[in-house]
Amino acid sequence: MALEQLRIASRRSQLAMVQTEWVKQELEKAHPNLAISIEAMATQGDKILDVALAKIGDKGLFTKELEAQMLIGRADIAVHSLKDLPTNLPEGLILGCVTEREDPADALVVNKKNQIYQLETLPSGAIVGTSSLRRLAQLRHHYPHLIFKDVRGNVITRLEKLDEGQYDCLILAAAGLTRLGFRDRIHQIIPSEISLHAVGQGALGIECVSEQQEVLEIIKSLEHLPTSQRCLAERSFLRELEGGCQVPIGVKSSIQGEELILEGMVASLDGKQLIRDQKKGSINEPELIGTQLANILSSKGAREILQDIFKAERS
Repeated sequence: MALEQLRIASRRSQLAMVQTEWVKQELEKAHPNLAISIEAMATQGDKILDVALAKIGDKGLFTKELEAQMLIGRADIAVHSLKDLPTNLPEGLILGCVTEREDPADALVVNKKNQIYQLETLPSGAIVGTSSLRRLAQLRHHYPHLIFKDVRGNVITRLEKLDEGQYDCLILAAAGLTRLGFRDRIHQIIPSEISLHAVGQGALGIECVSEQQEVLEIIKSLEHLPTSQRCLAERSFLRELEGGCQVPIGVKSSIQGEELILEGMVASLDGKQLIRDQKKGSINEPELIGTQLANILSSKGAREILQDIFKAERS
């Protein structure tokens, strides 16, 4: 008997709902006889807004509650920004589908008084808002004369803080701005030579219960194979380095013919140490490429950098 109803678990944030609504609409096009509903909820990461994410130290801040709903049978799938989904999933759950990626790059957003500047021309002492250790480490490495300040809240809240003058500029994901209709706020796409993006950034991951084959077949209609291959390599790289979403690890991936090229970066929080390299291989072995690149960076001192960060967090 064919599945008649599909329940989607989602965060309540505006961006999460926009992304989940898109998944719902695409699944309805592919499966017109399927009744699809959305179960929205607040996650731990949505509730804790007065503490920097890096200080909370939890790799599942935006996913645990959604995963619990699937494990107890109250939801069939969960839609995530793939960059928020830990690389090691709870027993019984799998990453069932990866959708076509939006631009994964980081973007510079400025307030009115700073529209004459690019990232590389911002004056000494300019206040840059970011909640990402990855962005922080890379930008400190290239622009030590800037001041970096944590910023929390959803995209709209962050933009309001920027426009009020609390920050001179923000660094945000181009994909999130685009999906929310704020593409016109992007002042500059930050080149990958300056800032490698987060693992999975720009892609959506659909998580499901591993044994529900019918659900898996339904969501596979949204799979974008090149994005999936690139993200599998990126996630393997992160998993091998044992890094969560709140560590300064960045990536860039591309496909040329039958070859997948993965570039990776690990940096110290002060930006003074930055290790970067790349690995190429077959598109049919993306996870192997990620593992190999992690080992290359480890041989250059990446694990020692990450261990120092973890020790500092515990102290």
